[in-house]
Amino acid sequence: MKKRKKNIDMRRKQKSVLWLSLSLSLILLASISATAQEALLLHYSFNEGVGDRVRDVSGNENNAIMHNMDDTSWVDGKEGRFGACLVLDGIDDYLTTDGFFSEPLDGDFTLSMWFTGTPGRRARLFQLRTGDEQMLNVRIIDDILSIDDHGGVQTEDSGDVIVADQQWHHFAIVRSGLSLIAYLDGEQHLETSLEEVLAMDNVSIGVRDRDGEQDDYLPGKVDEFKLYTIAFDAEDIETIKAPGGSFPQASGPNPKDGTLNPDTWVNLSWAPGDYAVSHDAYLGDNFDAVNEGAEGTFIGNQADTFIVAGFPGFPYPDGLMPGTTYYWRIDEVNDADPNSPWKGNVWSFMIPPKTAYTPDPADSGETVAVNASLSWTPGFGSKLHTVYFGDNFDEVDNAAGGPPQGAATYEPGELKQAKTYYWRVDEFDAFGTYTGNVWSFTTEGAVAALNPANGAVDVTQTPVLTWAPGLGASHEVYFGDDAASLELKGSGNLGSESFEPGQLEWDTTYYWRVDEANNANADSPWTGPLWSFTTANFLIIDDMEAYNDIEEGEPASNRIYMAWADGYDNPAVNGSVVGNDPPPIAEQTIVHSGNLSMPMAYDNAVGKSEATLTLTSNRDWTVKGVNTLTIWFRGSAGNAAENLYVALNGNAVVNNDNPDAATRISWTAWNIDLTRFADQGVNLANVNSITLGLGNKNNPVAGGAGMIYFDDIRLYRPTLDTKTSSMVRGS
Repeated sequence: MKKRKKNIDMRRKQKSVLWLSLSLSLILLASISATAQEALLLHYSFNEGVGDRVRDVSGNENNAIMHNMDDTSWVDGKEGRFGACLVLDGIDDYLTTDGFFSEPLDGDFTLSMWFTGTPGRRARLFQLRTGDEQMLNVRIIDDILSIDDHGGVQTEDSGDVIVADQQWHHFAIVRSGLSLIAYLDGEQHLETSLEEVLAMDNVSIGVRDRDGEQDDYLPGKVDEFKLYTIAFDAEDIETIKAPGGSFPQASGPNPKDGTLNPDTWVNLSWAPGDYAVSHDAYLGDNFDAVNEGAEGTFIGNQADTFIVAGFPGFPYPDGLMPGTTYYWRIDEVNDADPNSPWKGNVWSFMIPPKTAYTPDPADSGETVAVNASLSWTPGFGSKLHTVYFGDNFDEVDNAAGGPPQGAATYEPGELKQAKTYYWRVDEFDAFGTYTGNVWSFTTEGAVAALNPANGAVDVTQTPVLTWAPGLGASHEVYFGDDAASLELKGSGNLGSESFEPGQLEWDTTYYWRVDEANNANADSPWTGPLWSFTTANFLIIDDMEAYNDIEEGEPASNRIYMAWADGYDNPAVNGSVVGNDPPPIAEQTIVHSGNLSMPMAYDNAVGKSEATLTLTSNRDWTVKGVNTLTIWFRGSAGNAAENLYVALNGNAVVNNDNPDAATRISWTAWNIDLTRFADQGVNLANVNSITLGLGNKNNPVAGGAGMIYFDDIRLYRPTLDTKTSSMVRGS
């Protein structure tokens, strides 16, 4: 381990060489290939012409919101660079991503846009951000472009070309590794180096901030804003300057998918697909029925891009029902196109319930302040509220006859530490009383669940339960599959905050509680909050969640490279390096599920790159009749297209059918029938190792380099439920 830490600098040099090789491989891209088209993260064509939202025509739903703008902001094709465009008034107009990108921008990228500027006006073209933190800004200062990254740590202008001349100009900026290159009207004007690769997840156009306190508004027009997750070279910049990309599906639902609708009627609207002549509309209260277009959900074909429901003469003439989730779908129709109709996504909205909802503190909340105030969202149409509060669930659940109040807040007074409280709010709307659910929270000083988190799903069947201690000096652990009759399973003193329940059943919900005691405290003992988790209906080989990282003063107890043996100590025959350098070692941003994934750099100059996990548990791959191994992986468009393989017990190899698997830029499930290993002599009842690699394991041949990520290695049974099926379908 000392040797590994001493060689951190060497690994940094190796990583720098790796990124250089990736950049060189990107130069080989002579045109925008299908892979590059797949790398289109967002594309605003600004061809809608109406509305207050800009549709992402890449199909990734990275739509934008127009602020302080209306239909007059849309400019027709006579004034746009390519068809219609947007004009910003320079006073308070701007655009922002509606939320965050569908995937973080944490590697190479290319941004392309057309714009016009006004002489003498300081303005901001765009800003890429992480949350509300500025990362990369492009501005017009003294009529020329200026670029700064990471909040102005480095600032460069892009030459002396005047861009604030009310003429159309094209701007592109490319990040390749730690290199940042800017192009203006197809010519390179700036190249600089970054100190780090900045991760970004949203964009604002025409202004600096996202929170309404902006400066540097852009007085001008914008058109064809595109963002790719790969780095283009100078030749390809000319290609991406042109418009392109069509989106035949309906998009931009209003109200937004998954939101609350404040009334028992609704006006649904959407942005039409690019080829739509009319629209088939579906609406119902059952997802599957709407998704399948079942009888009763089709409400007609129409030319308009809106639907009214909940009034006499319209669908649901008696009104929409409070507390009900409704689903809707728009299929785009053009009888002249053989691809018509284009089936749309299923969107949803919910009518608020009659009962109180969204409590604060949240239900099952922990570490709540002892002087906390309680609040909630009133039920639909409610006028008065009756609050019941106490430290006994049954008493609160059965309470009746309390005094009503008008405010949707409640002050319980000073509470005790490390104690669980229960509360209920009944709503009255002048026609009836609606009994609320019993909510709970636990005050500060109590134990806190670390793993599994409360309510966690897909938990391994052999978990290790851990928690953070509270005020107690000793504890008792209660566990079982029935919340009402937990059994005492063990006890201990401070410093032993873990419990192993042994082999658990699949797809079963378990409950646990940790009670604490401290003889020096008059309030002792303390009954802990009730927690639950549900085991997976598949076998987890490695979900990458158990590994820790390098922390100051912390021992190297379970690094990911300690479990997955790579080629770090034997680079002459194995070109893999598991883990990031510098830390965090396990990947925390590019993950399939949970919080971590395994990054593996590969350099097949030596013929192959692989990492091997020696199995100490879950070695029986016949349990419960499992028959499919699933491995989730994600590569990069800049990776060398090396063969991806998996091996069991050292030499039983299965290769991925896709020779370009390592260049996949999205998480992909690789599903393998276990008979393919059994046919090679593997005893599936005793699998001792699994190897993930790139290249030719048995006959190594010199090849290229790249970075690939692995996550969620699982075994599935033949009969999969809906949730599991959706997870393993792609390959």
